[in-house]
Amino acid sequence: MNKSKLKKDLIRIGFAGLFLVTLYFAVSILRIKSEHGVNQKAGLYVQPKNSIDVVMMGTSHVHCDINTGLLWEKYGIAAYDYSGAEQPLWMTYYYLKELYKYQNPQVIVLDMYAPARFKEDYQYDFIAENIYGMRFSLNKMQMLSASVEPAKLHNYFPSFTVYHSRYDDLEEEDFQSFLWDNKEKEAFKGYTPYWDTKPQTRPGFSEDRNDGLTPKSEKYLKKIIALAKKKGSDLVLIVSPYVAIAEDQRTYNRITEIAAENGLIFINYNEYYDGIGLDFEKDFNDESHLNYWGSCKFTEYLGAFLDSYDRVPDRRGQKGYESWDDNVKMIYEELQKYEDENS
Repeated sequence: MNKSKLKKDLIRIGFAGLFLVTLYFAVSILRIKSEHGVNQKAGLYVQPKNSIDVVMMGTSHVHCDINTGLLWEKYGIAAYDYSGAEQPLWMTYYYLKELYKYQNPQVIVLDMYAPARFKEDYQYDFIAENIYGMRFSLNKMQMLSASVEPAKLHNYFPSFTVYHSRYDDLEEEDFQSFLWDNKEKEAFKGYTPYWDTKPQTRPGFSEDRNDGLTPKSEKYLKKIIALAKKKGSDLVLIVSPYVAIAEDQRTYNRITEIAAENGLIFINYNEYYDGIGLDFEKDFNDESHLNYWGSCKFTEYLGAFLDSYDRVPDRRGQKGYESWDDNVKMIYEELQKYEDENS
C-alpha cells in the first residue's frame, strides 16, 4: 500500500468517525425525554441485567404512585416502574416482551386503570410517551402495528424524523443524556412524584355490571397473562387508588372474573382507602393521581403485600444493587428541593 492511498484511507476513516460522533451527539441531544414514559423506557437499558425482581407496569398511576425508593428503603425490594402515560394494554404487552430481553422479574404488578378509562382501539393523546425510549427492533415494529393506524405511522416513525427539528425546544436536561451520565440514569427507577395537593371528594357508588372491558383490551390482557406464565413470573393485577367512577367499576368487575379464571390475584386498592390511610384533603395531586405523600402511604401498603412474597428477596447490601441506594438519595433530593422552594 503506497503512502498516498494510506493517507486517503485514514482521512476517510477519520471523517467516518467524526460523522458517527456527531450523529451520536445530535441524537442524544435532540431525542425526546420525559419522565412520564420515555425515560422509563430508555432507563431499562442501563439497569444491571436480571437485577429487577418486581416490575410495575401500566399508566402514569404506576410511576406517580409507586415510590421505588421507599420499596427499597423499607423492604429491600429491587423494583422498577416500567410504565407510560395512558399506556393501553396492547402496548404493555410489547413492553413486557421488551423487558424479558434484559430482565427476569419474579413478580409483575400490572395496573388496570387504562382499560377501565380508555376505550378506543388507538390511543393517541399520550402515545409518544409510549413509543420514544424503546430501542428499534422487530418487537417495536409489532407494537407500532398494533398501536398506530397505517396512515398515521409517519407521525411517530422513524423517530429521528420526528424530533430532528427540536432545536427551539431544547432544555438543560437535553444536554445531560450522554454515556458518561449512565450512573444517574441507572439510579432512576421510573418513579416520578407529583408535588401538588388538591382536595378530592371520596367516591361512593355501587356497580354490578361487568361489560366495561373492550375486546382489544381483553385480548391483550390474556396475552400478557400467557406471556408471564410462560416466562415464570407471578402476575399481580392491581388498581392504584384514585377517585374512581361507576363506569370504571364495570371494567374491574370483568377483570375480577378473568383473574379468577386464571388463578391470579387482583387487588382494587380503591377498596382500601382507609387501610392505606389516604386523606382526601391532603394526599392527592388530582382526581387521578396521588401526590408524593399519598404515594408514600400507598407504596408502604403495597410493599407490605409484596414483602410477603417468598419470591421477592431483600437485596439491601448485596453487590450490584447500589443504584437502588442512589435512587433513594435521588428522591430525597427532589423532596428537599421542593421543601426549600416552598418554605
